[in-house]
Amino acid sequence: MSDAALERIADALERMAPPPAPAADPKAHAAYRWDGDTLHAASGFAPLPVTLLTGIDRQKAAAMQNIRRHADGAAAHDMLLWGARGMGKSALVKLAVASLQDHSAAIALVEAPAAQLDTLPKLFTLLSQADRRFLVFIDDIGFESANAEARSLRSMLEGGAEERPGNIRLAVTSNRRNILERVHGNDADLPGGRDERDDALALADRFGIKLGFQYPDQETWLAMVAAYVAHFDLAWETEDALAFAHGRGGRSGRIAWHYAVELAGRAGKNI
Repeated sequence: MSDAALERIADALERMAPPPAPAADPKAHAAYRWDGDTLHAASGFAPLPVTLLTGIDRQKAAAMQNIRRHADGAAAHDMLLWGARGMGKSALVKLAVASLQDHSAAIALVEAPAAQLDTLPKLFTLLSQADRRFLVFIDDIGFESANAEARSLRSMLEGGAEERPGNIRLAVTSNRRNILERVHGNDADLPGGRDERDDALALADRFGIKLGFQYPDQETWLAMVAAYVAHFDLAWETEDALAFAHGRGGRSGRIAWHYAVELAGRAGKNI
């Protein structure tokens, strides 16, 4: 097949392909997704009330105060939320922003993938042009591969050649348990030894607020369940809840939510 024929086929296929979705207006929506190239409006951004998050009162108060300061245009910190899976790290970030939007549209959430940290400067340039505050949310960054991810993010948080816009702060989560104790501990605590430890510590130190999340005791977990079932007016029993948690291998905020979903399903309700 000739080159000219191949070019005609390529042109035809390009015409058949749907045009790329237009970039979302950074001043028009409550939340966004960044795909590494384009800003998209997040559909269905309607988190539950932040008051439903129980058992993490200290973390919730610190995060809420910091995000409120940022929304108000005051000095605020980048945040690292680390620790046990399913304990509300991601939910706290989203619910905190949503709760502030009930009173003001001055702040929006932008979720950016951890795998595309190298595209953040492009995102920062885009957001800097909007008269609005943004919390850029990076979920589940891996500290085990700190040589790649930590150094990239570290340069953006502090010490880069170009200053980060003042209307942007970051909230980063990591499911690595005990990350702060481990980076302050022995070199053997991290698989790469001293270099790996130094990378993780250097990144952790760039965050003005570091909030740890641990699995709850039984009493605290039952309080989490109680908050959800009361909100949705569901009937429940303690022994049934504990059996549900046991069947799923432990207690966490996510399992408390799953139990509420199970109860709603049994009752023929949707939540």
